Amino acid sequence: MYQLYADTLFVLCLKYSRNYEDAEDTLQDSFIVIFNKIKQYKYKGSFEGWIKRITINTAIQKYRKKSPLQILKEPSIEDEIEEIDLNDTRFNIDVLLNFIQQLPDRYRLVFNLYVLDNYSHKEIADLLKISEGTSKSNLSRARKILKEKLENYSEKIEKYN
Repeated sequence: MYQLYADTLFVLCLKYSRNYEDAEDTLQDSFIVIFNKIKQYKYKGSFEGWIKRITINTAIQKYRKKSPLQILKEPSIEDEIEEIDLNDTRFNIDVLLNFIQQLPDRYRLVFNLYVLDNYSHKEIADLLKISEGTSKSNLSRARKILKEKLENYSEKIEKYN
């Protein structure tokens, strides 16, 4: 059971980290926070959800301490919604994860929170101390970058097949 939690949290850490080593550090830091706050768990909602939220917050705090996120106020580009099919079978999970890890921090955090972890733009804005419009703009830019990377990757795969 504990291994299942550790594996689940490590995958979560990988999404929010640039590489494997950063993910390991974030996981360790998360477990320290979880064990220090275990008495605060009130048995409301799932335990897994509680530890996931702690892990995400730990990853965000790590980036704040490491270097400022340098989140810029950007004009709203809500009309430019880039659609990405994360269930596209041409791409394995390692390829997708690699491209997500390559995103600039501000885009990666917003993309993960919104697309992969189902946070609202309001929640993201509160967590990252940005406006909702900036959250939407960063998400749009992240999707655009990922779409371009996936299209380029797809073209290379087709060329060699």
